[in-house]
Amino acid sequence: MLKPNKKIQNRIREELRKKDHPILLGVTGGVASGKTTVARMIENLGAPTIDFDLLSRVVVEPHKPAWKEIIAYFGKQVLLADKTLDRDKISQIVFREPAKRKKLESFIHPRIFDEFTRRVKEVAAKDPPAIIQVVVPLLFEAQMQLFFHKILLVYIPQAMQAERLIKRDRVSGEMAANILKAQWPIEEKKAYADFVIDNSGTLKETRRQVLEVWRKLKRMRKERRDA
Repeated sequence: MLKPNKKIQNRIREELRKKDHPILLGVTGGVASGKTTVARMIENLGAPTIDFDLLSRVVVEPHKPAWKEIIAYFGKQVLLADKTLDRDKISQIVFREPAKRKKLESFIHPRIFDEFTRRVKEVAAKDPPAIIQVVVPLLFEAQMQLFFHKILLVYIPQAMQAERLIKRDRVSGEMAANILKAQWPIEEKKAYADFVIDNSGTLKETRRQVLEVWRKLKRMRKERRDA
């Protein structure tokens, strides 16, 4: 699991949470809760988006530093024909050998946070008062709360999570239950979020909630600029 150490946490807080930097909104939720739908709505309102799932793929593209370190350690056996990483094969290796998993994380995680920092600075240089949404599926599990000014949770009841997961990924009820057990319970996450979007109703209801959160964020931005 992506989990920054204290040194990385402190560096990112110092670099990115300055008063004259953009507002960072961490967007998270449970599996199958509809994070992508809500993130798309927020992006359409004008928020630049940084997605940690995408960053995890970008940093291991062929010939990048993390890619080179992974190949040097695991060998060319973990490459596909197009030189991209065979994620299934790597997952099988590190699942059996925790020490190799930690080694893999040491190659990837620092690069993800470096890329995250770079992208925030890139937005800040063009639009200092921007509101940037940062989508992190396992934000709470990774203990990344302090990276952000505000945290938005996309919420649906756990029973609905299981239903959507079974339908979306075509998994069994038992598999869905195991996937949910690997994450913090969605009800527990609600207590740590600044904003909660209940995505269990219609798209219209979800959009109304998103607009209300957006208005609050714009007020926050104005207050920061006026202070």
